[in-house]
Amino acid sequence: MANEEKSAVDQRLQNAVYGTPKINPDEQRRYLGTFRERVCLTISVAQLGERDWSDALRLELKKGIGKLVFLNGNLDDEQLRPYMRAAVQEHASFTLKTDPEFSTAPEKLAVVVAAKTAVYQSPVDVAKRYPNLSNPVSQVKPPAKQSFWQRLFHSK
Repeated sequence: MANEEKSAVDQRLQNAVYGTPKINPDEQRRYLGTFRERVCLTISVAQLGERDWSDALRLELKKGIGKLVFLNGNLDDEQLRPYMRAAVQEHASFTLKTDPEFSTAPEKLAVVVAAKTAVYQSPVDVAKRYPNLSNPVSQVKPPAKQSFWQRLFHSK
């Protein structure tokens, strides 16, 4: 009995000094604070810069499995705005994660759609889950302005 009391007191002291131990802390850091088995869709920082995946996010939220959207708040607000708008339009709740442990390196995650319970979805990468929605970000160049002489001699 005394030994059990001592271990309970010791455990309580350990929790007070070091904090409550986390389950799978590396997994939680990778998936913006949630567990892998709850994740439905992920968009990396590199993918966020390559294309606009807000349509894929809308499709995933319309399925109704995952209604929690975690956004890496350390990224630029203009990059995240379409995803926040899509979450609001689909009546999902979103959370901006601004802890320093969530970096903005290209291989890190920018957007995570998750459920409140385990759903075991595979694959969760947006490019593999929605390959036909991979529309490149519009990088339309405005027509080059012609000089006075070009307009004068090449006009028809």
